[in-house]
Amino acid sequence: MEPKRLSLDDFIPYRLSITSNLVSDSIARAYESLFGLTIPEWRLVAVIAETGGITQQAIGAKTLMDKVTVSRAAIALVDRGLLARQANPEDRRSHLLELTDAGRDLYAAVAPKALDLESRIFAAFDPADVTQFMDMLRRIEAVTLTIGR
Repeated sequence: MEPKRLSLDDFIPYRLSITSNLVSDSIARAYESLFGLTIPEWRLVAVIAETGGITQQAIGAKTLMDKVTVSRAAIALVDRGLLARQANPEDRRSHLLELTDAGRDLYAAVAPKALDLESRIFAAFDPADVTQFMDMLRRIEAVTLTIGR
């Protein structure tokens, strides 16, 4: 019996990557043109809006972005006055990143656009299918985290 051959077009990790890139690219174009944000910068703003003060290391762990990407995005957002660095009372070697008033205003403007884009992408799908898809993505993440380490 001949071993199963890899067909890239039917390979699920490849399909996930292609789909993720298409969605990320459309989001990136919208955020860049409307708000001057890159995807990593938007992720930082969103995570900080959800969590309050958080370290760069914790952002990296939560988003799976590498240290350099998180650092560059944080520097850019601090330079634009959207983030502030505060001393971390629990660890003197790190800082907590917090949204400034301008950062909170930006989040308030971007979040509805993000939700609208998500709605447009998934409008053609049954809500039960979307729920099942999100469940499957979370399960894939959990399995991948256990086998990838």
